[in-house]
Amino acid sequence: MDRTQNQGTQIKVRYPIGIKLVLITALLLLISLGALTALVSYMVSQDLRITAEDNNFSVNRRSAAAAETALKTIRSNALTLLDTLSAVGPPEGDIESDSPLAKQILSFYRERNRDVAAVVIQGNEPGAVVPFVNDDFFAGNGVGADLLDTWNQAEETAILNAAPVFGIPLLALVFPWDQGRAVTVLFSPEELIDAFSASVNASCLVNHRGDILIHPDSTVVLAGKNMGSDPLMEMMQKSPERNFQTLYTDAEGARYFGAWRKLSEADAAVLTTVETRLVYEGIAATTRRNIYLTAAVLFLAILFVWYFSKSISDPLMRLAATAGEIEAGQFDLAPTEKANDEIGFLSESFEKMGKALVSFGRFTNQEIAKRAMRGELALGGEPRTATLLFTDIRSFTTMAEVLEPWEVVEFLNSYMTRMIACIDENGGTVDKFMGDAIMAHWGAVTTLDSPAENALKAVKAALAMRSALQQFNEGRNGSVKQPRIRIGCGINSGPVVAGQIGSDKRMEYTVIGDTVNMASRTEGLNKKMRTDILITEDTWKLVGSHLITEKMPRVRVRGKTKSIRVYAVINLQAKPGETQSRPESLEQVRALLGYTTPDLGTINLNGKQK
Repeated sequence: MDRTQNQGTQIKVRYPIGIKLVLITALLLLISLGALTALVSYMVSQDLRITAEDNNFSVNRRSAAAAETALKTIRSNALTLLDTLSAVGPPEGDIESDSPLAKQILSFYRERNRDVAAVVIQGNEPGAVVPFVNDDFFAGNGVGADLLDTWNQAEETAILNAAPVFGIPLLALVFPWDQGRAVTVLFSPEELIDAFSASVNASCLVNHRGDILIHPDSTVVLAGKNMGSDPLMEMMQKSPERNFQTLYTDAEGARYFGAWRKLSEADAAVLTTVETRLVYEGIAATTRRNIYLTAAVLFLAILFVWYFSKSISDPLMRLAATAGEIEAGQFDLAPTEKANDEIGFLSESFEKMGKALVSFGRFTNQEIAKRAMRGELALGGEPRTATLLFTDIRSFTTMAEVLEPWEVVEFLNSYMTRMIACIDENGGTVDKFMGDAIMAHWGAVTTLDSPAENALKAVKAALAMRSALQQFNEGRNGSVKQPRIRIGCGINSGPVVAGQIGSDKRMEYTVIGDTVNMASRTEGLNKKMRTDILITEDTWKLVGSHLITEKMPRVRVRGKTKSIRVYAVINLQAKPGETQSRPESLEQVRALLGYTTPDLGTINLNGKQK
């Protein structure tokens, strides 16, 4: 320790405690969070690769199966037609006029093979015989049947792209027939296109020459493009494997997962690819967010450690300065601070903060308690179809800031008493309390009622909460200490796992599953939509006929890739002869709640929800 002493004693420390703590903390955070981020990214990347390869292989297999089935069917039907016509009369003649039976056979074939444009027989001699032409097909596609005269096929067994000749998506399946003659069936691949529709995984059908026969982009087929130089196509042609998957790089440097499956028909194959960038873009985004989070945590940690170290180093520096003055001969100075007292006080504070609170749980439903006492509730769960309700007080945190702790407890007890009564009166089970929020469910503890009955009871409980809250607010003067309360309710129905979760010594009966999460997310939508009761489309399908509802805009909630539809509950359908004044529209409900009508077109409903 280097120090200079003068009338105002100063001490200069070469390696301050604050700097040491900051460096140590930064190093530990960088190592731990960096290693954790790298490990998670690597493990997730491996899982994503396995999943992507399996999915790519499955898509390839499904597309190939569809193509192979279609080609076998077309070939079989054409052979049956030709063999049958041969039994009636030679297909070289005008068999429709010569034989009524042949005419009927062709009519049957046309009716059952509407996607077949023509059947052409190519013999050893010049010219071709066309025993079947689907004039309706050519007329419906605006193509003249005379284009058949321009079609010339040399291969004996193949499938070719006839689209460039005819100007419409059309394939030609060529196979041998009687006496070495080749048969060409021209057909539309329209039914097969769905099996090759564009998605993250792109599939296409190619022949032995690399001609693209079916592709999600029809312009590729109409242009007669060839992918013989594609790396995946080259690997497939050289490989003896019938079906295989690999990772390759195309000519532009993009990496792909590629799979092929060679068909047993017409020397064709199905290729399926997915770009690795699309597979890993999710983990890349997550890694970037983790890096940003690491930087933020590191910055906050440095600030915290620095200020924390000052609370230790400053008293120590003052003590050191006092010690230096005494060393210089100023014996009349006494230490103003005792290091042991300061450190001891800090240690005691941490010990107090380190003390754990002992809590115990209890059941909130008599039926659950009875079943537990009878030993009917064992550790584990069972599937149920249930309806979940989440309710929460709007702006409770702001209200709690102006109340004394005992006032918060008193308010919550009074509020919860009314809300729980609404749930109990409608046969629901209170699962847990989360501050001012309540989670309840129907159909998880018992299965006496149908899913529709449980869903209707949940909605009735929410409507009862609305009524009870109106009465509760009548006794509140609207002041800071007694503000009028607004709540939001979210209801969702679907499959859950219900049962005891915990250990042999501590168990809790609850429900888990995506249905529970969706109910919670739905409750959070009330704030932006300025509603008090929202139900999901799954619940609406069960009880929508019993309710007056208003369809709300589709919204994407956290944890879901697709947007969902929710409905604002206005009221129950009025009973015959009922004259009681009641809300009949969402505007009336908002007026009752004191809400203004929002312009939902200008509100970001897809933002982060509570």
